[in-house]
Amino acid sequence: MYFSTTYPSPLGLLTLASDGDNLAGLWLEGQKYHGDSLSGDRRENGDLPVFRAARNWLDRYFAGEKPAVSELPLAPRGSAFRQKVWSLLCAVPYGEVITYGDIAKAMAARMNKERMSARAVGGAVGHNPISIIIPCHRVVGSDGSLTGYAGGIALKAKLLALEGVDLSSLFIPLTG
Repeated sequence: MYFSTTYPSPLGLLTLASDGDNLAGLWLEGQKYHGDSLSGDRRENGDLPVFRAARNWLDRYFAGEKPAVSELPLAPRGSAFRQKVWSLLCAVPYGEVITYGDIAKAMAARMNKERMSARAVGGAVGHNPISIIIPCHRVVGSDGSLTGYAGGIALKAKLLALEGVDLSSLFIPLTG
C-alpha cells in the first residue's frame, strides 16, 4: 500500500508517493513513467509526516534555497544498478551539471568494470522516481545538450536556472 498527495509547484502540480515512512515517488504532471515504479493500491493521505517534510523541502527549494537530499527519508524502487545511479545523482551539487558519460565512468569504477554504457545510465536516470529531489535534471549530454528529462526539456531548463546553473553553454537540441 502506498499513499499519495499533491503539491502545487511553480512548475505545475507534483504528485508525491510514500510507503508510509519514506518518500517513494515525486512526479511532475504528465511526466513520462509517472508512478510506474509503484505497484499496488495508492490511497490519498497528505497528512503523513514524510509529506509534510517533503512539502517543506520543496517550499524552500522553490524559494531558491538549497536543501540537502539527505534531509528526507527516500526509498525509490528500482534495480541495484538504478539505485547506484540515483545515489550518484544525489552527489551532484546545486549549480552544477554532469554528463551521462561522466556517470557511466563513475559507475564503471564502482562496479570494477572497464567501461559502462552511457545509454544504460540514461535509462536509469530517465526512470528516476523521485524527480527534483534526486536531481536527474542536472544530467546533460556530453555536447552540452539538454536532453533526456522525463518532465520535459523546458522544465529541466527552469530547474537548472532556479539552481543557478549557467545555461549559456547548454542548448536544447533541434529535433527532426
